[in-house]
Amino acid sequence: MTGRNAHHQARGGRRPPAPQGPSRAAQTYGPAWRVRLVEVLHLMTSLTLALFYLLPACLLIVSATWIGFTATAPWLPDLPRPGPAPLAVDALLFLLLLPAAATLLARLSCQVQRNRLDDVFGIVETSPPDPLTDDTPLLRAWRFVFGRDAWSAVVYSTATALHGLLAGGVVVLLVVCGGATTLAALLGIVFVLVQGSPDDLVGPLTLVAVGPLCVLVGLRLAPHMITTEVLLHRVLLFEAPEVRIRRRLLHVQDSRLRMVDAAEAERRRIERDLHDGAQQRLLALSMTLTRARSRVTTDPQAALDLIGEAQRDSKEVMEDLRQVARGLHPRVLTDHGLSAALPVAAGRAPVPVRVDVDLPERPTPRAEAIAYYVACEALTNIAKHAAARQVTVGAHRVRRPPRQGGDLLRLTVTDDGVGGADPETGTGLYGLWDRVDAVDGTLTVHSPTGQGTVLTADIPWKA
Repeated sequence: MTGRNAHHQARGGRRPPAPQGPSRAAQTYGPAWRVRLVEVLHLMTSLTLALFYLLPACLLIVSATWIGFTATAPWLPDLPRPGPAPLAVDALLFLLLLPAAATLLARLSCQVQRNRLDDVFGIVETSPPDPLTDDTPLLRAWRFVFGRDAWSAVVYSTATALHGLLAGGVVVLLVVCGGATTLAALLGIVFVLVQGSPDDLVGPLTLVAVGPLCVLVGLRLAPHMITTEVLLHRVLLFEAPEVRIRRRLLHVQDSRLRMVDAAEAERRRIERDLHDGAQQRLLALSMTLTRARSRVTTDPQAALDLIGEAQRDSKEVMEDLRQVARGLHPRVLTDHGLSAALPVAAGRAPVPVRVDVDLPERPTPRAEAIAYYVACEALTNIAKHAAARQVTVGAHRVRRPPRQGGDLLRLTVTDDGVGGADPETGTGLYGLWDRVDAVDGTLTVHSPTGQGTVLTADIPWKA
């Protein structure tokens, strides 16, 4: 994968939540024709796997058929009636073993589908343990085989199979059969010309015209079929209420731990800055005033010189304290808002920064503070890791209806550096995600290697 995304869902809930930027296929395979080829091959694989995904439903249908025959046997005297022992064996097989095999195969099908969507398109689902239960191993095993998640997997496996048969069948029929028809028609044209029968060219020429059209339609349908498959995957596996709640609990737990670590690191930074800067200067100021006091009566001119030195030291102490306070919350942000604070932050950056802010109104102070922090941290990361020559910081309001969550404050930081930003390398992306996620915002990082980085933070306008 050449592009990494800092806003994604990771297994076990140990990382922030699903990519919202370009798909992994688009990032990896580049040109459009390669992306279409990957999509068609993916749909062909879906068509092939659809038969495997249907196995759980078929097993359950067999069990239901046996139950139906067994239940109606007393009213059908012509049917043979098995003895107690064969009936017990059949009951064990059809009521326990086949349903267990169906749910286990369904879980395997879900895992195969997750891996496919992760490997090709970068869509990774969180599958966290339930933090609210503490069951015995036997009860956990029973729930794994016959619990609600197991039967949900059967539903998902069946729905995915039907989708694969429909979507994969349509696209493969159009692309493969259209291409094969075109090739066969071209060979037919050559054969007709060799035989010297021009009147027979109407049929092959028609197929030559229709075949590429079918291929084009199939290629055009491929991304839409992929979109419906991803939507089905999200709805059935991601958006179940209990899954959302459990995932949210684990995200809150993880982000809380990271916020505690970040707060402790910030406290140590402030302590270090005060100790190395203001505290040392205050100590020197105190000693200077002591020396001036001791010379007031004996050498008034030297005392005046020392008092002047103390005044200069006091100004430097005030500047040090102002720098420490600016790192916490700059006054310009409080007084004049993000439109005035971002140019100040850009002016302190060691690389050229162009600021593009279009905010006729001010969002809430919390949204402004988060956006300002994200911008400052992003500029710091660029200075340390990106080797960029030009940076652009933009902020504007995104209008959305209330049913979609209301308006957003969108902050974008773009550079032309080396790219390849990875949260695991300690670039502070997790800290940024925690701040944005704390107000139900989203942070997306698109950073293909060698092509710069685009960081986008969508923060609720009324956070």
